[in-house]
Amino acid sequence: MKPRRFPVPAPATEGDLTIWRDAVVGEVSGFRPLTADIHRPADDRQRPLVVWIHGGAWRKGSNKGDAVARIPERLLEAGYAVARVTYRLSGEAKFPAQLHDVKAAVRWVRHHAAELGVDPARIGVWGESAGGHLATLLALTGKDPELAGDVGVLDQSDSVAAAVVWYGPSNLLSMAAQNHPEGLQDHDDPDSPESRLVGGPVQDLPKESAAASPVTYVSDAAPPILLVHGDEDRIVPVGQSIELHQRLSDAGARVQLRIVNGADHCLIGADPEPEVAASIAHLDRSLKPA
Repeated sequence: MKPRRFPVPAPATEGDLTIWRDAVVGEVSGFRPLTADIHRPADDRQRPLVVWIHGGAWRKGSNKGDAVARIPERLLEAGYAVARVTYRLSGEAKFPAQLHDVKAAVRWVRHHAAELGVDPARIGVWGESAGGHLATLLALTGKDPELAGDVGVLDQSDSVAAAVVWYGPSNLLSMAAQNHPEGLQDHDDPDSPESRLVGGPVQDLPKESAAASPVTYVSDAAPPILLVHGDEDRIVPVGQSIELHQRLSDAGARVQLRIVNGADHCLIGADPEPEVAASIAHLDRSLKPA
């Protein structure tokens, strides 16, 4: 059976924004529709678009929730369209369902790019925490048909041209060893977010844990990636971004790492403004014409 081509819903205009709320980007049997909220400046210009992926340990969170440092709003102010996407949580489905869902959102946006007024060649991704993990995977697997899934539109690319990753897990198998001295959880525990994501204790499922780890997919074909991480992160160890940065650098990929001194998870304890500015500048270099 051919996948349904979910249409673009009627837009609303609020102030200087055009908004498409709860656009259905795909359906999974027995599950709520996968949706996205698309915001863009209310004009006729073709805009680059950034997919925003929320965090929440893969267990909670919403595309409608407040984001650290008002990131989606800051992107709109910088002239981007923004797609705030949903994905199945770990209590609903195991990995790779979450990756399949965000890929479906990218393909839907690209399929409807003309109606949304966005440039299908200038799509980037930004995620934080668990959303950062999915953003990294999205960036590294855009040309891997085995990880595309079968959700939503299938005849479009799910690749992205740039990625920003804030304090995202990169190797589920090394998180426990890299834990902060005052780390707030045992990442190898059967009830850890990582174990729930793969369906059992991380170290007991090395194949599944590796498949869910961005470091597995590192190559020189990666789009430009910016990693941002606090050096006092007690949830996702800073070693996760250091490890990913090293592997990407060794592979010849374009990657930059910004370690924020004194910052815990969500950059608590530091001023996020320099990191927001650096992240938008990183996207500008890839997604905005000179």
